[in-house]
Amino acid sequence: MTVEELLAKQEITDLVGRYMRGLDRLDRDLLRSTFHDDATTDYGFFKGSPDDFCDMAMNALKDHLANHHMIGQVLIDVEGDVAFGEVYFQAFHRIVTDGEERDLFISGRYVDRYEKRDGAWKFAFRSEVNDWARNDPATDDYFAATPDSLRGARKPYDAIYQRDALRAR
Repeated sequence: MTVEELLAKQEITDLVGRYMRGLDRLDRDLLRSTFHDDATTDYGFFKGSPDDFCDMAMNALKDHLANHHMIGQVLIDVEGDVAFGEVYFQAFHRIVTDGEERDLFISGRYVDRYEKRDGAWKFAFRSEVNDWARNDPATDDYFAATPDSLRGARKPYDAIYQRDALRAR
């Protein structure tokens, strides 16, 4: 493996992280920045352009009480300025159905094509393949027992967007 291939894999792994942050923090601009303008997406239930996907995702997630996407193994094959990836994920969504808080878990893989253009790796094609899902009543009482716990939030309120506060710590 060459140094260039290692750098490409790291840049693509960072790209995947920015995509997930965009979803979890409802940061549409960040999410959109991960795609080339002419990219395509196929999630089965949704196929479309990056702009249409970002609008759909922000609309779908905005009413959730929380989202958390966890990345598992990331396998990337680099072929010059094109790469192919399989990215395992687990997605947690705290939703409300008929007034009841529920925990929706979806796990699967992203099957992607990335392209390096103008020095930047971005998605040229992204698809989501779901392997399993669960939808259970919310049962955690952790936050009730620890009300001073630091909690994740949406942009701009999440700690990751509070750079001045992070610098001062």
